[in-house]
Amino acid sequence: MSELNNQPDLFLLIGQQGRLLGAAGGEASLSLTYLLCLLVGAVAVLLFLILKLRVQAFLALILASLFVAVGSSQEFTGGAGDLELAKIGAEIQNGMGSSLGFIATIIGLGAIFGSLLEHSGGAQSLAKSLLKLFGEKRASWAMVLTGFIISIPVFLDVALVILAPILYALSKKTGKSVLAFGLPLLAGLMVTHAFVPPTPGPVWVAYELGVGLGWVILFGSIVGLPTAIVCGVWLPRRMAEKLYIAPPADFDEGPMDGEGNLPSFSSVLVMIGLPILLILIGTIVKEYLVYDIDTGLDRNEYPAAVSNAVAGAPLGMKVLYFVGHPIIALLIATVMALIFFGYLRGYDKNELMEVTTKALGPAGIIILITGAGGVFKGVMGASGVSDALREVCQGWGIPVLLLAYLFALFVRIAQGSATVAMVTAAGLVTAMVEGLSQAQLALIVVAIAAGASAVSHVNDSGFWLVSRYMMMTEKQTFQTWTVISTVVSVLGFLLAALLWVLLPFMSL
Repeated sequence: MSELNNQPDLFLLIGQQGRLLGAAGGEASLSLTYLLCLLVGAVAVLLFLILKLRVQAFLALILASLFVAVGSSQEFTGGAGDLELAKIGAEIQNGMGSSLGFIATIIGLGAIFGSLLEHSGGAQSLAKSLLKLFGEKRASWAMVLTGFIISIPVFLDVALVILAPILYALSKKTGKSVLAFGLPLLAGLMVTHAFVPPTPGPVWVAYELGVGLGWVILFGSIVGLPTAIVCGVWLPRRMAEKLYIAPPADFDEGPMDGEGNLPSFSSVLVMIGLPILLILIGTIVKEYLVYDIDTGLDRNEYPAAVSNAVAGAPLGMKVLYFVGHPIIALLIATVMALIFFGYLRGYDKNELMEVTTKALGPAGIIILITGAGGVFKGVMGASGVSDALREVCQGWGIPVLLLAYLFALFVRIAQGSATVAMVTAAGLVTAMVEGLSQAQLALIVVAIAAGASAVSHVNDSGFWLVSRYMMMTEKQTFQTWTVISTVVSVLGFLLAALLWVLLPFMSL
């Protein structure tokens, strides 16, 4: 598109025509005001469809993208737009296709891996081992770490369901509120689910911003661990003292006191840590190989530079780079989980087929939503809306880190889904991250994750899940879970902002 009109005062643009004469040769182009109105309209359409009409997020994102595409088309704007009506369908197709090659594979493998860990009892084994290590007096620390580790491969809602009996057993045994153990677990689960790949949200944002997962794992963990500790140890302690929630009256501990046929603690840690370690190694190798050629490359040139550098590397480096690719790393971990948590533990092939197939059901929904996010991002770029937003933000001097956080925060509060909030925010900030380092991009991912974690309330399915399993009223859930999610968001962003300021001193 031709150069966007640069006006010092946005309010002067209100009421202008939807198109104006460009600087070069009298070429017609869409005004900055019109493009920003399209953006506001797209967000309004998205929220209206999800909140008012209860349209599934996948369909809502596609329709919001279509709204922008048609609104910026040449036919609708009298020749001023960049898109043609006849090409909008292909634009949607390309946006969906370009996103899913990597994302679908990662999410699918992660879902199968998490399901095998769940089915084998790995989550219970980890929780019980950490409880033995820390003791009942420091059980909140054990629950935080359990949540932080388990949520890497297992979805938050699934982890809460399978670990709830342990929470009830601890409450019955100690006489303490269920919240004393449940809220620390939830804090750990929430933080890792949002901040640390390979969970879908940060994987998607990282892919869209062009940052390696190793960087996101590194900074997500640096920010996430202290955030989880503060929100999982300090806050719940005071909440549990004020609000006593007894375990279910009909709860029967059953075999929970016994070890049962559970995987060993060490095997669970190794299995969860393996893909993360491989991805981190792959990231280190990649950064080493492109160290001398990294500077000054744009996003289109960077992949080719990486390929050339790897092609000329020694065989050992090539092997490490190969196994460190997120898809290969997760594939290795999934196959090992299938062998050690499946076949070697006596599960037959039909049972494992059922477990792995069932895991792909929820994954499919997430894959489609992230694909629709790719459509949204692609249309925003093709229509010029992303450029318009960048113009305004640069003119106002709004830091991209803060903007990313606020975008995710707004969508999260409005419609409830953390995944949709992250997808939407990523699509809006993509045009603003050119020239940033991998470390800076990783912190933007963390900032988006922090914004998407805030203010869990009645429009969030997680709110009702927590209310049900923690046996709290809506008011009590607001006083506990909503507060914790908000503190996670604010603290996570502040730590990300601090690291952003310190990056120049770390030469990253």
